[in-house]
Amino acid sequence: MSRLSLKNGAPKEISDEDQCPVCKSSRYLNRNMRFLVNPECYHKMCESCVDRLFSSGPRVCPVAGCNRTLRRQRFRPQTFEDIQIEREVDVRKRVAKVFNRREDEFDSLLDYNNYLNEVEDLTFNLIHKIDVDATEKKLKAYEEANKAAIRENEVLASQETQSLQAQEAAEKEHARLRREAALREAEEERRERAEGRLDVINQLARGEGNADEIARQGRRTLLKKSTARRVGTGDEMDTSDSAGTGLQFKGLRRRARPEPEKPFEPFGEVTVEHEYFVLKGHYAWDFLDTARTSQTYRAGGYDISEYCSRALTDAFAGLAVFVGEEQTAT
Repeated sequence: MSRLSLKNGAPKEISDEDQCPVCKSSRYLNRNMRFLVNPECYHKMCESCVDRLFSSGPRVCPVAGCNRTLRRQRFRPQTFEDIQIEREVDVRKRVAKVFNRREDEFDSLLDYNNYLNEVEDLTFNLIHKIDVDATEKKLKAYEEANKAAIRENEVLASQETQSLQAQEAAEKEHARLRREAALREAEEERRERAEGRLDVINQLARGEGNADEIARQGRRTLLKKSTARRVGTGDEMDTSDSAGTGLQFKGLRRRARPEPEKPFEPFGEVTVEHEYFVLKGHYAWDFLDTARTSQTYRAGGYDISEYCSRALTDAFAGLAVFVGEEQTAT
């Protein structure tokens, strides 16, 4: 059953979820009421009932049908409005504390994904209360068999957290220094402008030249000072950025730099060494001279060197080959 309450002149519905199951008090009468939950059974009750019932020691949960023994120190404020989400988050934290393997511990990404899939199956069973006893046994057996590895990964995670916190603190400090430098720069610029105006006024008062020329000279001087200050500040910031904000990402494996692409080789880098002749760059023959200069031959990609190589290969192809021996061998 729900009620309507007025808050800032507008009606607001008060649901039964805002009612303590023990004393039946609700936020309809007490807007400052705070509910607490215990991860043992996740039944919520108001803070007054928790103090009244559990201050003297452990007691059975007062909610009808729940026989879990609860302790005062385990009660905590409810984080999520949906109690099922509250329970699921706790289950996932508990499982992740035991199954804290890292990707670099596995030989392949497939093995790591299979591990994550198995962990998710166990988590799903605990969340939806499927084969709870068997799942709890698997969880305890794995924890007992891998105590050393679990502890080592906990230490690594703690070190990473501390490193991240130190890095965030360094970045905040660097940002603070940048803000202070910007404020100092703005203050120095205002001071230089005031001094420049005062200097121009004094020169005009003394009558030391043309008024327009004095004003232009003052603006040029101020511009030079401002440019030099900005350049110096920029160099300083660039140096501090490169030294203090080096981001490091966990999980990126070192990859070998790819080699430069080699020229295309249609024969797979297989070379043929000529055993019986040496190909020369020029052979005195009228036909070859004509072919070298004629567009008729060259337009189709005719290569004189290739022609000479093939001709010499054919000429020496039968050298050291005896027909009689070949016939005997066959």
